[in-house]
Amino acid sequence: MTDRVLLSVDKHVATVTLNRPDKHNALDLATFEALGSTGERIIADPTVRAVVLEGSGPNFCTGIDTSIFQGGDSVISPDLLAPSEDSPANLFQRAAYVWREVPVPVICAITGIAYGGGAQIALGADLRYASPAARLSIMEIKWGIIPDMAITTNLTRCMPADRLKELALTGRIVSGSEACELGLVTALHEDPVRAAKETASQIAARSPDAIRRIKRLFDSAWGLSEADALRLEARLQLEILGKPNQVEAVMANIEARDPRFTDSGA
Repeated sequence: MTDRVLLSVDKHVATVTLNRPDKHNALDLATFEALGSTGERIIADPTVRAVVLEGSGPNFCTGIDTSIFQGGDSVISPDLLAPSEDSPANLFQRAAYVWREVPVPVICAITGIAYGGGAQIALGADLRYASPAARLSIMEIKWGIIPDMAITTNLTRCMPADRLKELALTGRIVSGSEACELGLVTALHEDPVRAAKETASQIAARSPDAIRRIKRLFDSAWGLSEADALRLEARLQLEILGKPNQVEAVMANIEARDPRFTDSGA
């Protein structure tokens, strides 16, 4: 059996690859577990400054492996739907929610199909690049279930509730182009994998202290009052002002050279 999820790190960019190309990267229990554990490995690595999430083969992910349903209660038990010890998300939710827990930006490259759970995993990323011909669907209604992989914490920030309800209630398939118009994806690229890696490299060249705090700021501020959001901006800024990486950013610009940052993971 091949590894369900591959992880490599190069020049501060982690690449996470769903690795069941013969099954169009469909999600079985082993894949759900591997996605959560891969996210944890990235969280524990202070050298990572950006993440690219991709699928092996022509499709990103066709959704849940139907073998899970064929096992009935012996496969999907109440225990699997309970939160884990170190996260508010359960096993299935964590496959998408863990990218929110990763403290650095995650860019998902959507090629081919992203259906059901595949679409929800993509929605856990900070940025989503898709090809115009990609096909996406919140398809859980087809199997008589609800979308429950952290979609209520991820997608509601990207698009209005009525559009989200229409997609979830019908399970209809949208192209990458329509997905971009709706807010499901961030941008369209003929080669989304290459575009994602280029953006990740650009981010990785910036101060890791600022990268982590920018993600924390925007992930946290949406649920705060205006006063609390303003206080959060000031607090996060004070954490990095005058610190070595911030000084290095200034000096590198003044001296017209590439910056040399250090990674603390803080």
